[in-house]
Amino acid sequence: MVDNKEGGIVKKGHDEGLKMAVSLLQEFELPDGLLPLANVIEVGYVKETGYMWIQQQKKVEHEFKMISKLVSYDSEINGFVEKKRIKKLKGVKAKELMLWPPVSEITVDEKTPGKIHFKSLAGITKTFPVEAFAAGQ
Repeated sequence: MVDNKEGGIVKKGHDEGLKMAVSLLQEFELPDGLLPLANVIEVGYVKETGYMWIQQQKKVEHEFKMISKLVSYDSEINGFVEKKRIKKLKGVKAKELMLWPPVSEITVDEKTPGKIHFKSLAGITKTFPVEAFAAGQ
């Protein structure tokens, strides 16, 4: 198995890890509140590949009140981050009726400003206003 973390920048501990996660979201023009993390152990990023990982002590569930959407973040989250997109995402699920389909891709729409798309592994795409994922939501 290839070690995606090789050559990565790593921050340990909640404060440093959270700072790095938020700065990555900002750098790639993604909403600050997209990853509401708690008790972060480690955050890492490999500039060459865009691979990002986050470890937190336990799974976190967060409700984005503006859109009444419950999202679950596993203790380990990873994916590849690029401008306005996270792809091959693992560790994030959004509640849909009684199901928790995994979210595999998040894209901020360039053609329709203010819209963000969440794509599940089942191929279902949901679109929401970007401001629903602002910091503090």
